[in-house]
Amino acid sequence: MADRRLFQDIAERIVSLINEGVFPPGSRLPGERELAERFGVSRVTIREAEIALQATGKIRIKTGAGVYVSEQAGSAEEQLPAVSAFELTEARSLFESEAAALAAPIISEEALGRLDHLLDQMASDGAGDDDRSTEADRDFHMAIASASGNRAIIHVIKMLWRLRMELPEVRNTHAAVCEHDGGARFDEHRQIVEALRSRDSQAARLAMRQHFNRLLQAMLDATEEREIRELRRKSAESRARFLMSAKLG
Repeated sequence: MADRRLFQDIAERIVSLINEGVFPPGSRLPGERELAERFGVSRVTIREAEIALQATGKIRIKTGAGVYVSEQAGSAEEQLPAVSAFELTEARSLFESEAAALAAPIISEEALGRLDHLLDQMASDGAGDDDRSTEADRDFHMAIASASGNRAIIHVIKMLWRLRMELPEVRNTHAAVCEHDGGARFDEHRQIVEALRSRDSQAARLAMRQHFNRLLQAMLDATEEREIRELRRKSAESRARFLMSAKLG
């Protein structure tokens, strides 16, 4: 497909080299810079390809140690499902809203202090979707999940965040949204903390749900804007070809 993302092509080329034995099981992949030069792409594209391959169990990214080819193909349980950002956000809304409701009556002052600290960090990070702000966002939501005291819910929300962090298409959608909604996101998180501090389960549930409802609408707007840009690009290409044909005729 003409609009196929470059990182997907690079991921498939890396898999081919793994299957051919160039990068055998257990071996360490070359660094990002070397792979970028080998394939003629940016290091960002290599990073996205590696994240995609980790999601399928082909490789393991070890922070500070490098990227390694898995000893064996990941089992079905290890592989992440190919969900859309919309599906993931709907699921997060269901589980995280209830986690907030459960946490409200029992959340500790220590946990509330942790949430206040993360709010301060979000305010200082600004609107960008860089690694630091994404990690602060994850830590904020996981702190609320932990405060619920329900280990099953904690496990589910942790897995949902794996999808959020490791699926490239989901990451890209969030990046497109988070670039412009930093202020709204901060206010929504603050309202969630206020509801938790008030020990109001219903208010906490509603504040969390409103946060995700607004996020879903922002995703729809971003997707629509992207599709409009693509239509305009194709229209401009068609117009240019038509004008060129008219001149030659």
